[in-house]
Amino acid sequence: MLSARSVFQEILDDEHSFQLFCSIAASGEAQGGWENARIAALVPDGMRDLAPKVARHGADEDKHGRIFRALLRKRGLPAVPVPAETDYTMLLERRGIGLAHTKLRADEPLTEQDVVVYLAHSRVTEQRAAEQMALLVRHFGDHPEIGRAVRMISGDEDAHLAYCHEELLRLAHRGHGRTIQRVLRRSALAEIAVYRDVSLAVMDHMGRLLRWPAAKSAALAAGIRAGYAYERFAGWHRMVGLRMPDRLDALGTPAPAPA
Repeated sequence: MLSARSVFQEILDDEHSFQLFCSIAASGEAQGGWENARIAALVPDGMRDLAPKVARHGADEDKHGRIFRALLRKRGLPAVPVPAETDYTMLLERRGIGLAHTKLRADEPLTEQDVVVYLAHSRVTEQRAAEQMALLVRHFGDHPEIGRAVRMISGDEDAHLAYCHEELLRLAHRGHGRTIQRVLRRSALAEIAVYRDVSLAVMDHMGRLLRWPAAKSAALAAGIRAGYAYERFAGWHRMVGLRMPDRLDALGTPAPAPA
């Protein structure tokens, strides 16, 4: 029977698929770390109180990249190149979602509008990250090899999502509400399409590494497309709502230790 648990167990049990999975994850986290570090450095003067939180976000992403690389080292595996079609961050940028890397590489301060775009984009992508890590914790939180890592990363992703909610609500109260909703909607609709495409590409690579029969690969691809159809119809709405989180100042206080 196909399930998220059984598929990931196969990926975990095979060195080549595990190597690709961790390499993709480490690359994406490292990219997020760089982006947040640049944004923290370029936050406009009127919003400098936000810079330490953005920097903390970036430091967490760098930490996650190190965690995935450490999981590879424990098996004596090097990282492998990430196929372009599985590069979630790059594909989002190509769709014009988030802040362009050309802007982040420059030394010009960002505008308040840029910060709104960054936070709205992050609110959408952190929703996805928090959900994915919660799934891994549910199925593998007690796993002897990856359990502690997925619990730690999951806690961080929850904090990142809480921070995005809180800061966007503050900006909405400062008059950015319409812009925030517009950017959230655009980001969410682009993200669900990119997530579908990346999921299909990753499963295609995994299927070849694990020598899945054609029927199994087709069933997984159909499931991914069905998930996208639901998200395109209604599921994307969960990515655009804003509510004040239970945990306030999530990136301004020390993170709790993983259980």
